[in-house]
Amino acid sequence: MSPQPLLALDKLACGYQGQAVVQDLDLGLQAGEIGCLLGASGCGKTTTLRAIAGFEPVHEGQVVLGGEVISRSGYTLAPEKRRIGMVFQDYALFPHLTVAGNVAFGIGQHPRQAAVVAEMLELVNLPGLDNRFPHELSGGQQQRVALARALAPQPRLLLLDEPFSNLDVELRRRLSQEVRDILKHRGTSAMLVTHDQEEAFSVSDKVGVFQRGRLEQWDTPYNLYHHPQTPFVAGFIGQGYFLPGTLNTAHSVQTELGELHSATAHPGAHGSAVKVLLRPDSIVHAPEGPLKARVTGKSFQGANTLYRLQLDSGCPLEALLPSRLDAQPGETIGIRVAAEHVVLFAA
Repeated sequence: MSPQPLLALDKLACGYQGQAVVQDLDLGLQAGEIGCLLGASGCGKTTTLRAIAGFEPVHEGQVVLGGEVISRSGYTLAPEKRRIGMVFQDYALFPHLTVAGNVAFGIGQHPRQAAVVAEMLELVNLPGLDNRFPHELSGGQQQRVALARALAPQPRLLLLDEPFSNLDVELRRRLSQEVRDILKHRGTSAMLVTHDQEEAFSVSDKVGVFQRGRLEQWDTPYNLYHHPQTPFVAGFIGQGYFLPGTLNTAHSVQTELGELHSATAHPGAHGSAVKVLLRPDSIVHAPEGPLKARVTGKSFQGANTLYRLQLDSGCPLEALLPSRLDAQPGETIGIRVAAEHVVLFAA
């Protein structure tokens, strides 16, 4: 029997001006876990985060934190009483306060205030910058100060709203991993909002994929990639492409690329039409093989090149191949499916 989650959203509906942006949302985050709400702009992920923080009222369902109902229809516990920390996209540092002053802001009555500030700055790798002002710091340093300020009061839950979006790609990648290490070191539970899949997968233990205000799947990054539960998740995560097929058995399907096998039984009848999910890493180069595809485009990525391909039927695919292969658009290359098991959906 799994333990009760630290954070539980039960049949949650919330939004603005009486309109439900998020509907029928269920998820649970265990203590010490890092969760992520992932999706395109306007899908409801930030609205959900604001409802957890207490900034938006709940229309239906409830938000439960540590066994306590903190939001339900007609009741919203004040944000400052929730013991929830928040890190914003624009950092929201006080420009007139020093680094130490910003970190100390939420622990004004703490008997060990100076010691806690020093501990937090050491934690986020900013020792010795106590007396700097925000405008004297780089973007990455400002984000570390914002994290230190949010962690200083020892919140039950930390919320991060697109925290790395203002940083350049390399700093974003490095800082996101640093933040994960810091949160795991302290055992801090957190919920992150992002539209960046790489960021979501590298930081989080659980990821929720949103579409138009509904949660399609709440799962580990591994399961989202290898075992998507809906066609939307399959197509949204990891550049999935669908190949038409015909069901031979519950575990096998006939396609233009030959007979492929599924680890999970499909409930369709023999001969029924299905869609087969193929990832770019499922297609490999096979120069001597009988299967051919025409190169329609390519994106060099260093060690690998992402090829856009077209089969004889006109069906598009993508393949992530070693960059030592230098095929040009218009050329035909040999391919084969390297996936031992594929995911099937009803056509």
